[in-house]
Amino acid sequence: MRIRRLGGIAATLGLAAAGLAFTATPAAAATYNGACGSGYGVIGSKDVGSGVAYITYNSSNGYNCVVTVNDSPGTSKYLDARLRIHRTDTVWKSNEMDAGTYSSYAGPVYAYAKGKCIDYGGEAGSNSYVQIDYGVHCG
Repeated sequence: MRIRRLGGIAATLGLAAAGLAFTATPAAAATYNGACGSGYGVIGSKDVGSGVAYITYNSSNGYNCVVTVNDSPGTSKYLDARLRIHRTDTVWKSNEMDAGTYSSYAGPVYAYAKGKCIDYGGEAGSNSYVQIDYGVHCG
């Protein structure tokens, strides 16, 4: 009887270890892809569902740029990238937003914001809302 219990415990531990070995790893998060061009460095990012919105800045020309990068490149999904000067406009204008079905990224979207605060964000996948940071990266 004692041998049977030890065998049962060993079998249970073996199955538990096997389960750990075959656990699926989470998908890798999107990384900034350089879509804004040379001279732009990432100053912030926001998880926007199945992608990441990156805000970049180019200190030589005073422009900010936003791109939303797909977590699953090659798989088409709805992506949205948006940027505006904080408290300047109450709605996003079409030239400050890029939205559609893309397999890689939405954007780039640019705004001259030297000495000002910006609002930026995006959406990726089937979220029913847009993730936005308001009044950030001032100056």
